[in-house]
Amino acid sequence: MDATIWAGLAAGLLISAATAPVGVSGAVFLLPVQLSVLGVPSPAVTPTNLLFNVVAGPGALWRYRAGGALRDPLTRRLVRGTLPGVVAGAVIRVFVVPGPAVFRLLIAVFLLPMGLWLCLRTGAPSRKGTSRPAEPSARSLAGLALAVGVIGGIYGIGGGSLLGPVLAGRGLPMARVAPAALAATFATSVVGALTYALLATVSPGDVAPDWELGCACGAGGLIGGYLGARLQPRLPEPALRLLLGTLATAVGAVYAAQVIV
Repeated sequence: MDATIWAGLAAGLLISAATAPVGVSGAVFLLPVQLSVLGVPSPAVTPTNLLFNVVAGPGALWRYRAGGALRDPLTRRLVRGTLPGVVAGAVIRVFVVPGPAVFRLLIAVFLLPMGLWLCLRTGAPSRKGTSRPAEPSARSLAGLALAVGVIGGIYGIGGGSLLGPVLAGRGLPMARVAPAALAATFATSVVGALTYALLATVSPGDVAPDWELGCACGAGGLIGGYLGARLQPRLPEPALRLLLGTLATAVGAVYAAQVIV
């Protein structure tokens, strides 16, 4: 294997090990690495990222399944909502926003506020005596999952990186959020990758995924995701959320600067 494949394998392993404990596949952070370091062209970078999720996802899901976490009704609701959204997002990505400049702007718009919100919420002192927020209704979950599926289809992240912070912010424990978000990410990534493969037959340009690199990144993520899920009970949740928020803010700021320049 050449250096690019080895770099993708290492990146997938390290990123997934750090993000799987909080329900994020790692694709949200792997995407900038593929664009700026590994040289994957746009829009092929989006289906390549979805392919990473497909290969990497079973690692963490296998570990969470062993504890029975995937039988939660939250998982089924998120999966049902995100699947139609990711198909719509893939079509939008190919035919509406194929340019790299627009794509970098989307990265900044999605990641920067998400990262800042996560950091501020994690660092805010908790108030004693306040009641835990109620779990979102089935209708709210369906609408959220559909919107996140569209964004995930455009961005190539599967949606877990958005679902996780939102649901955790509503008061759901990470032990429920992480498996459900990762399951939704895996399901939408399978559908999204197949959608892009079909669109590649009717659309010019780099639309099909980079199969070799996507599988290499995914193989690393398969190992890293399992390790991250295994370590979840031993890791301090506030520190992990703060780390994810900092990374998201930094990546969003970098791409915002590139758009401005």
